[in-house]
Amino acid sequence: MTQKRGIVAEDLMELKSVGEVDLSPDGSKYAFVETKIDKDKHEYVSHIFVGHVIGGEPVQWTYGDVRDTSPKWSPDGKYISFVSTRSGKSQIYLLSAEGGEARQLTNCKNGARNPIWSHDSSTILFTTSLAPNQQITDINNQKKDEKKALEPMVVERIRYKSDSVGFLDDKRQHLALINVKTMQLTQLTEGDFDYTPGCWSPDGTQITFSADLTDEPDFNLVSDVYILSIADKSVNKLTNSNGVFGEVTWSPDGTFIAMIGHEKEYDSATLSKIWIYDVLNKELRCLTANWDVQIGDVAIGDFHSGNSNPGIIWTDDSKGFYFVMSDHGNTGVYYGSIEGEMYPSLLENQHIYTLSVDSKNHKAVVGISTPTHPGDLYLIDLSTGELKQLTYSNDHFLANIELSSAEPITFKAPDGWDIHGWVMKPVFFEEGKLYPTILEVHGGPHAMYANTYFHEFQVLTAKGYAVVFTNPRGSHGYGQEFVDAVRGDYGGRDYLDVMAAAEYAETHLNFVDKSRLGITGGSYGGFMTNWIVGHTNKFKAAVTQRSISNWLSFYGVSDIGYFFSGWEVKGDLVTDAEKLWKHSPLRYVENIETPLLILHGEKDYRCPIEQAEQLFIALKKQKKPTKFVRFPGANHELSRSGNPKLRIDRLNHIKDWFVEYLG
Repeated sequence: MTQKRGIVAEDLMELKSVGEVDLSPDGSKYAFVETKIDKDKHEYVSHIFVGHVIGGEPVQWTYGDVRDTSPKWSPDGKYISFVSTRSGKSQIYLLSAEGGEARQLTNCKNGARNPIWSHDSSTILFTTSLAPNQQITDINNQKKDEKKALEPMVVERIRYKSDSVGFLDDKRQHLALINVKTMQLTQLTEGDFDYTPGCWSPDGTQITFSADLTDEPDFNLVSDVYILSIADKSVNKLTNSNGVFGEVTWSPDGTFIAMIGHEKEYDSATLSKIWIYDVLNKELRCLTANWDVQIGDVAIGDFHSGNSNPGIIWTDDSKGFYFVMSDHGNTGVYYGSIEGEMYPSLLENQHIYTLSVDSKNHKAVVGISTPTHPGDLYLIDLSTGELKQLTYSNDHFLANIELSSAEPITFKAPDGWDIHGWVMKPVFFEEGKLYPTILEVHGGPHAMYANTYFHEFQVLTAKGYAVVFTNPRGSHGYGQEFVDAVRGDYGGRDYLDVMAAAEYAETHLNFVDKSRLGITGGSYGGFMTNWIVGHTNKFKAAVTQRSISNWLSFYGVSDIGYFFSGWEVKGDLVTDAEKLWKHSPLRYVENIETPLLILHGEKDYRCPIEQAEQLFIALKKQKKPTKFVRFPGANHELSRSGNPKLRIDRLNHIKDWFVEYLG
């Protein structure tokens, strides 16, 4: 028998991710995306697979060194639409349900995405980017190696860049239709706005979309839901320009429109709720106003990417629906009724990261991940909870790998609040031995560590470290008061929560070596790492990733800084600069003695690299132990969906720093 080993950073190249699942209309088959890494090119490759729910190996339907994503069955079951990069830009393609070659459906100049079938399977609603002088009929004829002329960039809007796409141009995301048989294109929207598609009305005469069509979208920061008539392109607004709403679905009988959103009562810390719009009476009401949970999947991980929340999935009788919610480190599937009753269909210690429902037969295919299972697809009977595994994507590779499980812990913060988290023992743990221990802090801060696979954690436990990760106040999953408690108090009680986790590890885990504690985190977790080493010398080594060090400069350089600073820190560069400086780790840089590794992506526009540069120079000027690693071309998503080689390099830098200073 082969001796098992712990996992290493490079094993990321061997692991496959399965997700973006879609059940066929009759519930007999499921299409999904399998993503893996081309080990020679260090690039992601995604393909469409189709399987039968009764069993058997899923069959690969698309091939090539491309990204094939977003598979959707036509309602008549004859086709699968998907998005592919095979032509050089993302375009929509069709596959016959009987197999064969894919047919390119769109050839839009700036690509096409987000295909949504009409109920009669004749037409697909999709999005494409258009400049003011472009038409939907303009085709993509730009060669891959064609270079644009060098031009100065003129900026007039406060929102002129985005971490996901970089610097914004004058293109806007618009809605369009394409007839599957005739290939006729119809542009539905226009103007200097971005539109997100929602769904079709059951009779096919209308579609829904979400957008901010207010006079000052850069300042109002809302998302309204609209109904658009296809015949005359008239629109009807369903929400009140006072919140963020989206993920819209229409009930099969046409009487209700469901959506997920909130009215920004707590700005970015507001829990998302389920809302129902009565089409006949033109009334909008919140179904979960008194339910203190977050609707949707907000779990933090570093393995799965590209999966989106499924929204509200109606049952055939239009009396109820299924949805995903997040609670206490888990995501689960719930059933809700139009009267507002909510019942769990699947809620275990696990992460549901993708979902497709056979509403007629109350069955579903779900993607499930746990700390020791990267993720696979399962068929679930939503009435009985019975599970049947459909894919075994990583079983062969993991057969010789030893993974560390995550054991839940709960402890008290200094003010008595309960804080929840997990501890992972080192791989091949030996009773009676003391181990260096690393405390992990997640980003957000309005997100949630969960019972899901985390490659970074497994790499560290395989190297002989214990890992402690928790959800301090500010995290989702523990109610509205808990998630809101961090705003205006960054580095206050949230800092005490994280330190309470370290104290718990020292006093309750007899295998923790108190003299060899490390800490790391990214984004908000990077802020907290910077803050902690400026306020205590408890930790022998620290790694800060894509962090915030200076709220004063963050205000003007981050793509969200001008509003996030007010929402979260409750300070403003113009009217209350001292508040921003008070909560800036850079203010306390003179106190830092802990050896600090600084990791940052050079194309990070969410927490721009100047945040790392300021911290590094301030430390080096004082001759403090530090090192700065810059990742070329990487944005804020480096650890999750960044270049595979750079993701591996990042993990090894983290591991090597702790090896150097913790042993």
